[in-house]
Amino acid sequence: MKASKMNGTKVITANAYVLGEVDGAEVDTDKWKVTHLDVNLTKEATEELGFKKPFLGSLKICLPVAIIKEFGDVITLKNSLQELKNLKECKSA
Repeated sequence: MKASKMNGTKVITANAYVLGEVDGAEVDTDKWKVTHLDVNLTKEATEELGFKKPFLGSLKICLPVAIIKEFGDVITLKNSLQELKNLKECKSA
């Protein structure tokens, strides 16, 4: 699958909370392996995770691929929203 096909795919937590949508991926070029998905958070998820919503646009987090349970029409995570409190914001390179 092309990485660009993942863009726009909804990401939901183990307890069926809509986290956001995929907007890119991080690749380890030494191993040529995707390590993280960049996910634009919903307004609600931004608040629930304790981030400050930007004035324009949405906040983007780096979601480790290790916590993905299933990938299909949506991406389902192994973790609940509460278990994701330590995720970090993605910084533009």
